Amino acid sequence: MADALSILKQYTIDKKINDIIEKDDQIIFGDFAWPKTAKTNYLIYGTGKDGIAKDYYTLDCIVFLLKNVHIPHASYVKQAAAASVSVVRRPDRKDMLSYLYGEVSSLSSIDKSAPLEISLQRPVQLKRGAEETLGDHDSKKPRIEEASMEKHRVRLAMKLSSPSREESVIPSQVINSDSTICQTMSIEKISAIRAKIIARKRKTIKDDMLDAESHAYVEVGVDVTRDIISKERQWRTRTSILQSSGKDFSKNIFGILQSIKVREEGAIKQQVEPSSNSSNNIVSSQPSSTNPSKPAIQPTSYSRYDQELFRNKEETEGFKIDTMETFHGMTLKSVTEGVSARKVVEATSTNLGTQHAAVGANISNNTVANNVGGMNNGTSNGGARPISQARPPANQKKVSKTPIIIIPAATTSIMTMYNVKDLLQDLRYVSVEEKKSQGVKRDNEVLLQRQKSGTTLTVPYRVIDNPSKLTADEWDRVAAVFVQGPSWQFKNWPWGGNPVEIFSKMKAFHLKWKELPLDANVQKWAVTVLSLDKQRRHLDRATLKTFWEVLDKHMAKNKPHLRF
Repeated sequence: MADALSILKQYTIDKKINDIIEKDDQIIFGDFAWPKTAKTNYLIYGTGKDGIAKDYYTLDCIVFLLKNVHIPHASYVKQAAAASVSVVRRPDRKDMLSYLYGEVSSLSSIDKSAPLEISLQRPVQLKRGAEETLGDHDSKKPRIEEASMEKHRVRLAMKLSSPSREESVIPSQVINSDSTICQTMSIEKISAIRAKIIARKRKTIKDDMLDAESHAYVEVGVDVTRDIISKERQWRTRTSILQSSGKDFSKNIFGILQSIKVREEGAIKQQVEPSSNSSNNIVSSQPSSTNPSKPAIQPTSYSRYDQELFRNKEETEGFKIDTMETFHGMTLKSVTEGVSARKVVEATSTNLGTQHAAVGANISNNTVANNVGGMNNGTSNGGARPISQARPPANQKKVSKTPIIIIPAATTSIMTMYNVKDLLQDLRYVSVEEKKSQGVKRDNEVLLQRQKSGTTLTVPYRVIDNPSKLTADEWDRVAAVFVQGPSWQFKNWPWGGNPVEIFSKMKAFHLKWKELPLDANVQKWAVTVLSLDKQRRHLDRATLKTFWEVLDKHMAKNKPHLRF
């Protein structure tokens, strides 16, 4: 059985909207006709959810939209209010037009379980009479049918436009310009509200033109729907299973938590009591002096100047940190390499430490003990070298720890020596043409000063575009390379110019525009792609900040000897 919405969709696809006839209170599609107020199975936005009853668009509402689809939505709402036709809501407009024009085959807003109204088939003599001209055949039309239709038309008009209802919708005082409503709302908005109220009341009026067959069909549809719903099973997931409406777990859980809390509080009290007793007798538990002539040490009371005696646990919280250790006189390499370097230093100064320890144990004079104790602390705790050993030899060459970044030398690259400082240091894009217009000269090398996040410290980075002059030590300091795409970029590079071998030694990046496709070689290589948007400059900082985050992780893993 064909429904009104399907036939209307077919007429729209065939571009036969103008063939739809609106006569009296009916909308005619060839041999089929429906009342204008006939409801389709298209749900109105916002209904059928959160306890709101389902409501559907009427046939005249959708036909009016199709005939005025070319005008803006605001003008369409005004015209619909003037014609006393309910409007299609803005959220439903796009999806409904896509369905009617055949762009989509189905929508979630189409309720397949909604009862459909039966079409009113037009009799042959009425259809033929509509096609014939008036004047010659007016006397041949059945007068009884015209009287019946006129009677129904008058009754419907009386229900829709009764004086009491109109006055209740819009009082006559609204037209007065001095009224409060007229000052706050425009006439068009008041008319739209009035049309909406009338359309809502029209839906509540029972249609007297439905015959016994349509009522029977509605009853059968309700029974079929009820039978289908009775056979449905609720779809259960792991989330819905865990949600129990018949049990309350709060009492059990709160009881368990309360018992755990009481148990923990009791254990804490038991620990506090022995600790308080031991703190009072901590001095008396110390071993007595080996000299019997000296009197025993009397237990002392609490003093805020000797709080170390009453400390219950170490300050380092189990991290095994020696708070008395010193790095005085040690080189940076011995400090950073840790225990292995200190063992070597301790081995070289074993004899000196032994002598100082013996002197410190036998001499009781305060001045001498302080001088010797200073040397003892330096050798036993930190293994400090003498000043002559801490300084590097005079003939040893100082090795630089500044990382090196290589960028493409091609003029078509987004990043060149003109704007590399703006991109990597200031984290913003400035075109090469703009930098040239400002009179900026091209440098062979650029030294960036990258500010560490959350601090005021800056770390230098050396940027070049001609790697042919790099030495073997400088190649070891290359941390990142920006890839242009062609493989000839790595000609005359170490490691045979093989990109796979090169990218295992340094981190590779590729800077491109988001709108352009990715190069074929870059897709095959292990390269981190950074995409800039030509239209949204505010995203440059986040994209370029990703470069530093990835580079820091790479250097921490593969280049820890460099400064970053």
